[in-house]
Amino acid sequence: MTSISFRNDYSEGAHPHILERLIQTNLQQEEGYGEDNFCIRAKNLILQKLGTQKSDIHFVSGGTQANLIFISSVLKPYESVIACTTGHIVVHETGAIEATGHKINTVQTNDGKLTPSDIQPVLDFHTDEHMVKPRLVYISNSTETGSIYSKVELTALSEFCREKKLLLYMDGARLASALTSKYNDLVLADLAILTDAFYIGGTKNGALIGEAIVINNQDLTKNFRYSIKQKGALLAKGRILGIQFLELFENELFFELGKKANMLAEQLSEGIENFGYQLISPTVSNQVFPVLPNNVIEKLSQKFGFYIWSKIDEQHSSIRLVTSWASKEESVDLLIKELQKIRSGK
Repeated sequence: MTSISFRNDYSEGAHPHILERLIQTNLQQEEGYGEDNFCIRAKNLILQKLGTQKSDIHFVSGGTQANLIFISSVLKPYESVIACTTGHIVVHETGAIEATGHKINTVQTNDGKLTPSDIQPVLDFHTDEHMVKPRLVYISNSTETGSIYSKVELTALSEFCREKKLLLYMDGARLASALTSKYNDLVLADLAILTDAFYIGGTKNGALIGEAIVINNQDLTKNFRYSIKQKGALLAKGRILGIQFLELFENELFFELGKKANMLAEQLSEGIENFGYQLISPTVSNQVFPVLPNNVIEKLSQKFGFYIWSKIDEQHSSIRLVTSWASKEESVDLLIKELQKIRSGK
């Protein structure tokens, strides 16, 4: 077993402040099913950050659950989803969306992001009732390839979707990383205006479990709790989720942790590039994708955990390195030093 993991940003438990808050409130009696004081306070706090009181907020335990519940609740049986081929709902959710009867129309892109010009051909192809009807556009920020949306890009996508009567939904599993990237110009309040719905990821940013679904389109909010309950996500001890989001947003911890993960990813990226290795995409969030010789990857894997991302050629592959809120600077330094040792043949 490797001693240091860069496989993902959920290998550790939870930030100590969250654990302390859970312990402090452990014996306090509260209502169940998300109607406790912690959930109510956390929702109000998030609404303040969004600059609106109109959005509807619901806490669920995980990202796949959030995607499944929202998408299946807003689409008619014959309606489909448009997503990148790299999208999480396409690759890593075991056909959860398809299992509810909704086809995913996939689009190949170079950077994991969708644009109006990517979507239009899908609309042009689906012309009548003999085909599914594209209705919802699924995007992630940050994306599965580590890229992020600019305000100009998201605004253009939002305007296009409204013109074409499409719903725009954002997967925010790594939203903290996206919003705290030094290349980012979006703020949380922009998402309340530019999307029909999105979720705020806690699982990959310091929470034990938990995501906050934010529905901005009021036409989609009616009876949403029925969908949550039917999919087994309306937790009796919903307080556990509310407490965590309260802690994440009361003192900007959510953003602090995202910023830390990004900083360490940047250090890791710079160290790797200093050895002359290329990246398959620029490092703008907490995911790094270097291209390395296969023999170097094999040696590096003896001490560090990571995923092989893609085959480049017979001698080279790309790997994915992910930093988290809990990653240590010394772990980054150790990986860079190990890479230097391998290169020098020591």
